[in-house]
Amino acid sequence: MNIGQTAKACGVTAKVIRYYEKINLVRPRGRTASGYRVYAEADVHTLRFVREARAQGFSIEQVRDLLALWQDRQRASADVKAIATRHIQELDVRLAELRAMRDTLAHLAAHCAGDGRPECPILETLDQHRAGRRAGAIVRESKIL
Repeated sequence: MNIGQTAKACGVTAKVIRYYEKINLVRPRGRTASGYRVYAEADVHTLRFVREARAQGFSIEQVRDLLALWQDRQRASADVKAIATRHIQELDVRLAELRAMRDTLAHLAAHCAGDGRPECPILETLDQHRAGRRAGAIVRESKIL
Protein backbone atom coordinates (compact mmCIF):
# COMPACT_ATOMS: atom_id res chain seq x y z
CA MET A 1 0.00 0.00 0.00
CA ASN A 2 1.12 3.59 -0.54
CA ILE A 3 1.92 6.16 2.14
CA GLY A 4 -1.56 7.71 2.08
CA GLN A 5 -3.26 4.35 2.57
CA THR A 6 -0.79 3.46 5.28
CA ALA A 7 -1.34 6.75 7.06
CA LYS A 8 -5.08 6.23 7.01
CA ALA A 9 -4.77 2.64 8.21
CA CYS A 10 -2.59 3.52 11.20
CA GLY A 11 -4.12 6.86 12.14
CA VAL A 12 -1.23 9.21 11.49
CA THR A 13 -0.45 11.56 8.64
CA ALA A 14 1.89 10.86 5.76
CA LYS A 15 4.02 13.74 7.04
CA VAL A 16 4.40 11.97 10.41
CA ILE A 17 5.43 8.75 8.68
CA ARG A 18 8.06 10.62 6.66
CA TYR A 19 9.31 12.28 9.86
CA TYR A 20 9.58 8.94 11.67
CA GLU A 21 11.55 7.58 8.73
CA LYS A 22 13.80 10.65 8.65
CA ILE A 23 14.73 10.28 12.33
CA ASN A 24 15.12 6.51 11.89
CA LEU A 25 12.34 5.68 14.31
CA VAL A 26 10.88 3.39 11.66
CA ARG A 27 12.73 1.95 8.70
CA PRO A 28 12.27 3.75 5.40
CA ARG A 29 10.35 1.59 2.97
CA GLY A 30 11.26 0.56 -0.50
CA ARG A 31 9.95 2.48 -3.46
CA THR A 32 8.26 1.59 -6.66
CA ALA A 33 9.90 2.36 -9.99
CA SER A 34 7.91 5.60 -10.05
CA GLY A 35 9.25 6.59 -6.62
CA TYR A 36 6.25 5.86 -4.39
CA ARG A 37 6.84 4.36 -0.95
CA VAL A 38 5.40 0.87 -0.49
CA TYR A 39 4.24 -0.36 2.93
CA ALA A 40 3.19 -3.75 4.25
CA GLU A 41 0.76 -4.67 7.01
CA ALA A 42 3.72 -5.10 9.39
CA ASP A 43 4.60 -1.45 8.81
CA VAL A 44 1.05 -0.42 9.71
CA HIS A 45 1.29 -2.49 12.88
CA THR A 46 4.57 -0.81 13.84
CA LEU A 47 3.21 2.66 13.11
CA ARG A 48 0.14 1.94 15.24
CA PHE A 49 2.44 0.90 18.07
CA VAL A 50 4.38 4.16 17.72
CA ARG A 51 1.17 6.20 17.54
CA GLU A 52 -0.15 4.61 20.72
CA ALA A 53 3.15 5.07 22.57
CA ARG A 54 3.23 8.73 21.55
CA ALA A 55 -0.41 9.10 22.63
CA GLN A 56 0.67 7.88 26.07
CA GLY A 57 3.21 10.71 26.14
CA PHE A 58 6.38 8.69 25.64
CA SER A 59 9.20 10.72 24.11
CA ILE A 60 10.69 9.77 20.76
CA GLU A 61 13.70 8.23 22.52
CA GLN A 62 11.46 6.27 24.87
CA VAL A 63 9.44 5.07 21.87
CA ARG A 64 12.67 4.04 20.18
CA ASP A 65 13.59 1.97 23.25
CA LEU A 66 10.08 0.50 23.50
CA LEU A 67 10.11 -0.42 19.82
CA ALA A 68 13.42 -2.22 20.23
CA LEU A 69 12.03 -4.14 23.19
CA TRP A 70 8.76 -4.86 21.38
CA GLN A 71 10.65 -6.29 18.44
CA ASP A 72 12.95 -8.35 20.68
CA ARG A 73 11.03 -11.48 21.63
CA GLN A 74 13.78 -12.38 24.14
CA ARG A 75 13.30 -9.15 26.09
CA ALA A 76 12.72 -9.01 29.81
CA SER A 77 9.47 -7.36 30.79
CA ALA A 78 11.42 -5.65 33.58
CA ASP A 79 13.11 -3.52 30.91
CA VAL A 80 9.74 -2.38 29.59
CA LYS A 81 8.44 -1.75 33.09
CA ALA A 82 11.50 0.37 33.91
CA ILE A 83 10.78 2.66 30.95
CA ALA A 84 7.11 2.91 31.90
CA THR A 85 7.95 3.58 35.56
CA ARG A 86 10.36 6.39 34.64
CA HIS A 87 7.68 7.85 32.38
CA ILE A 88 5.13 7.72 35.20
CA GLN A 89 7.56 9.62 37.44
CA GLU A 90 8.04 12.24 34.72
CA LEU A 91 4.26 12.54 34.34
CA ASP A 92 3.87 12.96 38.10
CA VAL A 93 6.33 15.87 38.03
CA ARG A 94 4.53 17.47 35.10
CA LEU A 95 1.17 16.99 36.83
CA ALA A 96 2.47 18.68 39.97
CA GLU A 97 3.77 21.58 37.88
CA LEU A 98 0.44 21.89 36.06
CA ARG A 99 -1.50 21.79 39.33
CA ALA A 100 0.70 24.53 40.76
CA MET A 101 0.16 26.68 37.66
CA ARG A 102 -3.57 26.05 37.77
CA ASP A 103 -3.78 26.90 41.48
CA THR A 104 -1.80 30.10 41.00
CA LEU A 105 -3.97 31.22 38.10
CA ALA A 106 -7.16 30.30 39.94
CA HIS A 107 -6.02 32.37 42.94
CA LEU A 108 -5.16 35.33 40.73
CA ALA A 109 -8.41 35.10 38.78
CA ALA A 110 -10.38 34.97 42.01
CA HIS A 111 -8.67 38.18 43.17
CA CYS A 112 -9.13 40.02 39.87
CA ALA A 113 -12.17 42.30 39.91
CA GLY A 114 -12.76 41.68 36.24
CA ASP A 115 -14.33 45.09 35.85
CA GLY A 116 -13.51 48.20 33.84
CA ARG A 117 -10.59 49.26 36.02
CA PRO A 118 -7.06 48.73 34.70
CA GLU A 119 -5.71 47.14 37.91
CA CYS A 120 -5.27 43.42 37.41
CA PRO A 121 -3.42 41.08 39.79
CA ILE A 122 -2.92 38.59 36.98
CA LEU A 123 -0.94 41.04 34.84
CA GLU A 124 0.86 42.45 37.86
CA THR A 125 2.01 38.98 38.91
CA LEU A 126 3.15 38.11 35.40
CA ASP A 127 5.08 41.37 35.26
CA GLN A 128 6.72 40.61 38.64
CA HIS A 129 7.80 37.19 37.40
CA ARG A 130 9.26 38.76 34.27
CA ALA A 131 11.05 41.41 36.34
CA GLY A 132 12.38 38.69 38.67
CA ARG A 133 13.75 36.69 35.77
CA ARG A 134 15.30 39.82 34.31
CA ALA A 135 16.95 40.66 37.66
CA GLY A 136 18.26 37.10 37.91
CA ALA A 137 19.69 37.33 34.42
CA ILE A 138 21.42 40.61 35.28
CA VAL A 139 22.96 39.06 38.40
CA ARG A 140 24.15 36.03 36.39
CA GLU A 141 25.61 38.31 33.70
CA SER A 142 27.44 40.46 36.25
CA LYS A 143 29.02 37.34 37.76
CA ILE A 144 30.25 36.30 34.33
CA LEU A 145 31.79 39.72 33.66
